[in-house]
Amino acid sequence: MNLNKVILIGRLTADPDLRTTPSGTHVVSFSIATNRNWTDKDGNKKEETEFHNIVAWGRQADVVNQYSKKGALIMIEGRLQTRSWEDKEGQTRRTTEVIAERIQLGPRAFSQGTAQSKGDDTKSGESDQKKEDEMPVIDLDSDDIKPEDLPF
Repeated sequence: MNLNKVILIGRLTADPDLRTTPSGTHVVSFSIATNRNWTDKDGNKKEETEFHNIVAWGRQADVVNQYSKKGALIMIEGRLQTRSWEDKEGQTRRTTEVIAERIQLGPRAFSQGTAQSKGDDTKSGESDQKKEDEMPVIDLDSDDIKPEDLPF
């Protein structure tokens, strides 16, 4: 049995690059960074960053392009694919990319939503504190929750 499966969780290193093929299919390319932390044999903390090139097609390309920006957290599930081409000097070049099959966007930063709404809002003086006050509060210490009310 063979398996070509990749699962990555990382942050976009730049805004996605959306293109359209001659047949009208959307394709987006972007890069994400993942890091690994460990302690070496001498007890020193180490960190290593890897960069991964991602390609998504169709509706997923549209969603990534619309809702993801540089620094956004994203999970990619897909497969590795290596392609080759000839550069201007006639040299054969190769690159390995992750072809996204499933994409899950990470949580949107609160400041991004606030900055967006401030740009759209004509009222002045709306503060971040007011936005935070609108967030629902869940009281986990309450005795009002009964096992029969749980949906699972």
